[in-house]
Amino acid sequence: MKFQSWIFILFFTFHIISCDTHSTEQISAQSEEEAETPTGVFGEQITEEGAIDASELLTILQPGDSVFVKVKGTINACCQKKGCWMDVDLGNGQSMLVRFKDYDFFVPKNAAGYTAIMEGYAKLEVQDIEWLRHKAHDAGKSEEEIAAINEPETSITFMANGVIIK
Repeated sequence: MKFQSWIFILFFTFHIISCDTHSTEQISAQSEEEAETPTGVFGEQITEEGAIDASELLTILQPGDSVFVKVKGTINACCQKKGCWMDVDLGNGQSMLVRFKDYDFFVPKNAAGYTAIMEGYAKLEVQDIEWLRHKAHDAGKSEEEIAAINEPETSITFMANGVIIK
């Protein structure tokens, strides 16, 4: 019986030693490094070629229109829950809500301030109060700011197939 106990102890010791473990410092360092560089391609592989400036959408779209286009603009904000939407600057004090086709991909939560090139469908539509409050909650707004949202907004929305962040 003693022999079997020693075999078990040796086996268990070798198993623990052979496990590939990372210290929490290494994992934290990797996470911080990844967090500093939110650049890359997300969703479908697209190129920058043919992208128009986001401000041009204001002259292209009429209420009810839906246009397939490639757009370039600065990211103002991203969903802080999981990166499932972003606001892109339209250059006139307004921003465009960008969501991702079929909820298939997300963007890094720290992408604000970076440039995005997006390909997909842009349209002018009304965003209801419920959605605006949900978005404000995801963005980390205070309860007072969320409660102050009491009117729908008409704005440009974008359903992206693919996004490049640089």
